[in-house]
Amino acid sequence: MTETFQIPSISLAVTACNEESRLRKCLASARGLVREIVVVDSGSTDGTVAIAEAEDAHVIHQEWLGHSAQKQVALDNCTQPWVLILDSDEELSEELRQSIAAFFASGDVDWFNGCRFNRKVCFLGRWIMHGDWYPDTKLRLVRRDKARMGGNATHDTVLVEGGVKHLRGDLLHDSYPTIQSYLDKIGPFADEFTQRQSAEGKHWSLAANLLRPLWRFMRAYFLRLGFLDGFPGFWIAYATAFSVFVRYSRGYEEEVAKNMKAEV
Repeated sequence: MTETFQIPSISLAVTACNEESRLRKCLASARGLVREIVVVDSGSTDGTVAIAEAEDAHVIHQEWLGHSAQKQVALDNCTQPWVLILDSDEELSEELRQSIAAFFASGDVDWFNGCRFNRKVCFLGRWIMHGDWYPDTKLRLVRRDKARMGGNATHDTVLVEGGVKHLRGDLLHDSYPTIQSYLDKIGPFADEFTQRQSAEGKHWSLAANLLRPLWRFMRAYFLRLGFLDGFPGFWIAYATAFSVFVRYSRGYEEEVAKNMKAEV
């Protein structure tokens, strides 16, 4: 950034709960690039709110509504024409910061309503550059009046009307600091998947239960070159296949439970 750099008309929107260990890096990565910070906190009992307030953030207290709805609250409370939507475990790389600044300094900003960029995960001490986890492209910078949140309670997505530009640089993601943090999410994601399958009237299939996990491993490890990420790449492919196996197995469990209840 040069001395003549003008801070773009961007609000930073972040949702958080007990994220004192990661929120500071998230907010610091956007410092000097945004004019406003909005943090929606869902009941932190650690230093999360204090960290946000130290960055002069507008803190909103909101009980957890699910990923998509919670981020919509953050988006609705932003005042700048553009909004950068981040999770508290994400931070901008320096290259991405420069790309965002260059986008607003150019005439391109008048032609687009959003920007997407790649997201990169650090896992088991290594930046993952292949497999199902990279490039994991995300739309996170949007013109506020053209955007809204989509998705569901466990997986959110940003929707925008109009053209979208891809920017260079990675969004750095510290989503799984330990193996256990990944394992902890298998159950909740399986629950949401089962509920969605049931709502859509879909039934358990042995073929899907067996073949879909196998396909996910083959795709991640071989077709998408996950083997180039060493043991972490193998672990991700294997664990992803297992999580898919669990999700589809829950469908069998649900049908068994319904049959037993019907027989009573």
